[in-house]
Amino acid sequence: MNQGPSAPPGWYPAGEGERYWDGRAWTPHTRPPMAPPVAATDVHGLPHQASGAPWGPADWPPPTPSPGPPGMVGTPVYYAQVAPKSPALSVLASFFLPGLGSMINGDVAKGVGILIGYLISCVLVIVVVGIVGVFGFWVWGMVDAAAGARRWNARHGILS
Repeated sequence: MNQGPSAPPGWYPAGEGERYWDGRAWTPHTRPPMAPPVAATDVHGLPHQASGAPWGPADWPPPTPSPGPPGMVGTPVYYAQVAPKSPALSVLASFFLPGLGSMINGDVAKGVGILIGYLISCVLVIVVVGIVGVFGFWVWGMVDAAAGARRWNARHGILS
């Protein structure tokens, strides 16, 4: 039974990364998403030219080893990049709105919990009991924001 033309072999987006299609079926090979290629340059910042090879689209970029299946050469290698989280910015955000710094760091549920606890404590200030809660949730929001930013950076290999 003829199923028509198939997609050419190569890396295709799958979930949060990429998966290799061999032309007939998906292989177990996966890799993280790749960033756009960066052209190689020489010591003067000019594009690198292979020794003795004339310039031309077939000669550039030179083949690079691929992290994919064995024998795959010519596939550019890309690296994903992430921006670090700033502990100082997270603390500043939580200073003005308790829990906001945790939300910025990706701990949305914890940040919302801190904010709700703070707001309930503000209402309980009427009966004096809430004063401790207001101060406690305000400080907890700032401390957790700084710690959350450092944890996020550590998980992504960033020193902070």
